Amino acid sequence: MFQILLDLLFPRYSLTGKPGAFITEDEWQSIPLSLHREDVHALRSRDLTALDCLCSAVDYNSSKMLQRALHTLKYKRIPLVVHKLADLLLDASELKRSEDSILCPVPLHWKRQCERGFNQSAMLAKNISVAVDLPVFHLLQRTRDTGHQAWRKREDRLNALRGAFSVSHGKYVPAHVTLIDDIATTGATLDACAHALKNAGAVTVDAWVIARS
Repeated sequence: MFQILLDLLFPRYSLTGKPGAFITEDEWQSIPLSLHREDVHALRSRDLTALDCLCSAVDYNSSKMLQRALHTLKYKRIPLVVHKLADLLLDASELKRSEDSILCPVPLHWKRQCERGFNQSAMLAKNISVAVDLPVFHLLQRTRDTGHQAWRKREDRLNALRGAFSVSHGKYVPAHVTLIDDIATTGATLDACAHALKNAGAVTVDAWVIARS
């Protein structure tokens, strides 16, 4: 009865506008899984000098449905969509899972987090933590607002993000850290996070993302 009342007050619409659900099974099944792993040599060839491994589950550009799902995650905070996208992160984690690692979500700048009300990477990390039996440590903070990166060229992104992260004061950094984020484009954000973590004592920094672009 309560759910019926909620549906009347706040009707649910799927990614393609169908009533009754935030994401339908057909929509979910239409997202093509494309597991991909970049190890250290491939990353260094792309001028990413601190990140050691990048695992992704889907090619962002190959799925309009995934693009809609990520937009919904970032701007509507719908739990069911978060759970579904966390399942994709679990697929990516199969490419490299280590029992000695901890999960660390990529942080938003505090201004952006206040505007949005949440950090989607932290939500994803929380969802997969139980499944992979690894703890979540919030180790990082953004030292400055780097703005939107989507329309910047690769070199501009790398320059803009250098030194943009630091380890929060007093935080212990373990030897192996796995970063969690929703999407990787150039990898500049993840590499900047890895630099900060290694400067604070991490030996290996990997990353799991839903999609690569």
